[in-house]
Amino acid sequence: MTDTSKDSADESNWPLVKSERTWGRIELGIVLLVAASATWCYIIGEYVGYYLNLKQGFATMTAGAMIGMLLVTLAVVPAATRYGIDSIVAARPQFGSRGWIITVFLQYASIIGWNSLLLIFFGKSVVQLLLTTGLVGEGATDVILPVATLVACAVVYGVLLTGKSGIERASNILFFFIVGVGLWMVYLLLTQNGAAVAEAKPAYASGDIQWDYVTGIEIGIVSLLSWWPYIGAMVRVAPNASTASMPAMLGMGLPVPLLSLIGLAAILALETSDPSAWMVQLGGTFYGTIALVFVIAANLGTAIIGVYATAVGLKSVPGIGKLSWKVTLLLALVPVALIGVVVPDLFFNNFGTFLAFIGVFFAPLCGIQIVDYLILRKQRLSVRGLYDGSSTAPYYYWGGFNPAALLAMAAGFVTYVYLLDPLTYVSKTPYEVLTASLPSAVIGGLVFWVLTLVLVKPAQKGGY
Repeated sequence: MTDTSKDSADESNWPLVKSERTWGRIELGIVLLVAASATWCYIIGEYVGYYLNLKQGFATMTAGAMIGMLLVTLAVVPAATRYGIDSIVAARPQFGSRGWIITVFLQYASIIGWNSLLLIFFGKSVVQLLLTTGLVGEGATDVILPVATLVACAVVYGVLLTGKSGIERASNILFFFIVGVGLWMVYLLLTQNGAAVAEAKPAYASGDIQWDYVTGIEIGIVSLLSWWPYIGAMVRVAPNASTASMPAMLGMGLPVPLLSLIGLAAILALETSDPSAWMVQLGGTFYGTIALVFVIAANLGTAIIGVYATAVGLKSVPGIGKLSWKVTLLLALVPVALIGVVVPDLFFNNFGTFLAFIGVFFAPLCGIQIVDYLILRKQRLSVRGLYDGSSTAPYYYWGGFNPAALLAMAAGFVTYVYLLDPLTYVSKTPYEVLTASLPSAVIGGLVFWVLTLVLVKPAQKGGY
């Protein structure tokens, strides 16, 4: 272990020992709930509201969210909590001592995408708050938006200078506000617009109710698959899987459909999922101001956790692992700041494409990890092997890459794209029965299992 920085253990990608894993169910549950309670929930609800009414949409979002969270939990939580490692390190046994760089790219791209969305929404909410309170005029919005995004990046950076302790403090502050105001917003929307919500018809319903139902479930699944890059960095601070499993399922899985209900009801009744717009319309300046502060706080909490997970993941990259925690945080934040300042609208208006990217890649990844760790390895890893890049290392495979994992990812990708075009949402049978994410995960896991038994194990590769 030649890390020359003075970072604490939780600011590196080294495995945490038992004495460093101090979060119980309550502490972990609060952190995960704050992470889940962000603006993207409203946009997820909006997308489901294109196809389904309130009851149908909420039922499918909840089902999809819990399925997606189960896949992520099975893929990451057992290994992360047993060995104190994050999602990226947990993927090294499957992809190889060099092939794991693929998962770093997926994590980096995914969390930067989510954080860009959150902090752009943060800036838009600050602009709307200042307009609502009359502190600025319309002409100042083009200046305030990039400035607010940069301020948010600075706040996130400051909080994370103390690692997981900063996350814990911020989460404890935001928890009650986010939960309380979120429930109040649902109540206000449904009591004042209950009739309009009940009578509203989805704008883009296909006419095939089964297809619409399955699409609602699919959106729920891919939304929760996006927690793969986040969850390892959080649950590794818990002492074991039994402590982490319930907070993962309920703290990350359940808040998403509950808060997405706000966006679902709003798009049906008011044709906008953005609370910063409809709260002013419903309750005037006072209620609108509260809603805007809620959106700002919720986005900030999730962005803090996302940047932390990105920084821990980046510590796995050769060269970056030797950088200080402060510099690594900057590497996680600078791309977000550039997107938020230079091309905020271009990214914000293509959320659907970004969501599709998640399902296409993270579904087979989860399938591969579930099969490898729970079935093939029977929950046993070589901790030294996880950090050994030499040609004699157990996870070196062929040149540092495991062809079984690469081919399984390709098979899962092809399966997903065949069943559902992620850009146009044009589908092929049996998508309307199976979704696209579940077959992608199953095929990815199955191909990995077969190739491991036929190719990898007979060659005595992979440390099996």
